[in-house]
Amino acid sequence: MIVGSLRVTLRLHDVRSLKEKRSPRRMITDRVRSRFKIAASEVDDQEVLNLITLGFATVGPDAGVVDAVLRRVADFIEDLGVAEVIDEAVYIDRH
Repeated sequence: MIVGSLRVTLRLHDVRSLKEKRSPRRMITDRVRSRFKIAASEVDDQEVLNLITLGFATVGPDAGVVDAVLRRVADFIEDLGVAEVIDEAVYIDRH
C-alpha cells in the first residue's frame, strides 16, 4: 500500500477576518473532495488571515498513481484561481 499526501500553502488577497477566510477554504476543499475523492483538511496557519495551508491524502497500490493524483490536485487548486499558490509538497510513503 502506498500513502501519499500533498501540502499546499495558499495566499489569500483582500481577507480582513477569519470568517472571510472560511469561504475560499471550504470551496477549495469541497471541490477537491468531490472531484478526486480524497481526504482534505486545513493543517496549519488557522489563525493567519491571508494564508491557508491545506493537506490532502490518498492511498493506492502504486506510487506512480498516487503521485499523479496528488499532482493533478495541485494543478486543479492552482487552476481554480481562488488564491495564489506559494508552496506545495508531495510526500509518498511506501508501506
